[in-house]
Amino acid sequence: MKKAATLKKVSFIFLFCLISTNLHAEKILRISTTTSTENSGLLDVLNPVFEKQNNVRVDVIAVGTGKALKLGKNGDVDVVFVHAPEAELDFIAKGFGINRKAVMHNDFIFIGLALDPGNIKQSNSAIEVMQKINQNKLTFISRGDDSGTHKKEKKLWQLAGIKPSGDWYIAVGQGMGAVLQIADEKRAYTLSDRGTYIAYQDKIDLDIIFEGDKLLFNPYHIMAVNPEKHPHVHYNLAQKYIAFVTGKQGQRIIANYKMKGQQLFYPDALPEN
Repeated sequence: MKKAATLKKVSFIFLFCLISTNLHAEKILRISTTTSTENSGLLDVLNPVFEKQNNVRVDVIAVGTGKALKLGKNGDVDVVFVHAPEAELDFIAKGFGINRKAVMHNDFIFIGLALDPGNIKQSNSAIEVMQKINQNKLTFISRGDDSGTHKKEKKLWQLAGIKPSGDWYIAVGQGMGAVLQIADEKRAYTLSDRGTYIAYQDKIDLDIIFEGDKLLFNPYHIMAVNPEKHPHVHYNLAQKYIAFVTGKQGQRIIANYKMKGQQLFYPDALPEN
């Protein structure tokens, strides 16, 4: 009888642990996002608040926007948080994502040596920047990774009527932080989101060479992966996260997040009251 009771007790403990493990597994929210968002450090401030409030763990996969969207298409994540509007709208139109919401924005900037051998600072537009880089065969580091930044760069080349090629154009297939460091090593120009540049400013000897063109606007949106495509996704939890980052508390965190005294992102869903 004693042995049977012991076995029953062990079985109960095992079953309890198994149930607890399964419940815990269900409380993991998977997010695919861009390296620019991750490199900025914003999610290290934003996500712990959500985790504590909802007793959940947020797992972040930081890749280029193209890969982030592919993870969503495959159902490997519950939420996609990226910055490439055209690709996002295609993702929604094909039924892979739902509930797309504007979260925040910053802008893209051209980075290079303060001496600015290409005289980029005197440009009147982002298109003129691309033309000068091409005409003078100035070394340019491209992310080359189908990220939101890479998509923007390709759009700018297209608008300038240029197909970049040659030794001066180097596509590295790396995240934004790595690209800034490569551009620094090669004393080259590159296109960066402002947030990542601020985060890496003390690590590189490159300055902002051109900014301010409306073509360089950089909006970030968030979407839930469609549960009709992938029934296993944690849709309800995804909706809670979207509500959090677009709600009053999340938007205030974004608005107040600074590095080196500089604001990295500007909220786009901050309630008026």
